[in-house]
Amino acid sequence: MTGIASAATAVVIGLVAGGTKTIRVGSGGIMLPNHSPLVIAEQFGTLEALYPGRIDLGLGRAPGTDPQTVLALRRSPMSADTFPSDVLELQALLGPLRAGQRVQAVPGAGSHVPMWILGSSLFGAQLAGQLGLPYVFASHFAPQLLMPALEAYRQTFTPSASLATPYTMAAVNVFAADADEEARRLFTSAQQSVTNRIRGNPGRLPPPIEDIERYWNPLEKAEVSARLACTIVGSPPVVRAGLAQFVERTQVDEVMIVSAIYDHAARLHSYQIVAKEILTTA
Repeated sequence: MTGIASAATAVVIGLVAGGTKTIRVGSGGIMLPNHSPLVIAEQFGTLEALYPGRIDLGLGRAPGTDPQTVLALRRSPMSADTFPSDVLELQALLGPLRAGQRVQAVPGAGSHVPMWILGSSLFGAQLAGQLGLPYVFASHFAPQLLMPALEAYRQTFTPSASLATPYTMAAVNVFAADADEEARRLFTSAQQSVTNRIRGNPGRLPPPIEDIERYWNPLEKAEVSARLACTIVGSPPVVRAGLAQFVERTQVDEVMIVSAIYDHAARLHSYQIVAKEILTTA
């Protein structure tokens, strides 16, 4: 997908894990309908063998692309219908070998790579709950069903061998800078990007602009604002308060910070501000 570094997820994870020493690195995520469970088991089994205890496997049900690309991937347009059984197959391939098991993930079998279910609807929430897996909600671009999905997950949760109690994560956009005005300027890149997708012109993240009001019309502004409702924009005190309010409202165990900032140095500084404010709050 143009503008998203998602073409070879396992390769990028290996690069990031190889350049770091302690952080966990995972997929957010692998759209399983586009892949064979065996291939994913071997890819992530290899990553786990190379970087033990540092790999997470996030799985999504959406195709994440257009019908023509689905066919180019040699997948059926109906592949999403088998997502629950594919998750179970993948889970078995990453689990212990069974007597007489002929198809094996090498490496991968017995690795027990932690699996997460990703979602932006109630389907993934209910599936994650029924399978006893941790759940992540994509509230950074689909905030409308955030609270219903978290509730559905918690209500349907069944303890499993990998997870005894519900465990949740939610994504939130954060654009942090030393001053509120600069943070708002950085945010215009994401606002333009979503506007472009609404217009049917997706592409790479554009540089920030000084006046976003001149870029969109009132209807586009309303739609973009709805899609980016889970967003915190501002200076360190604003970020600290916003994150605290988000966690209090959702009661999630972890927060995924998404910062679509055009300039790399500004993006890094935003993450540094977030890290400092989280440590200060903790």
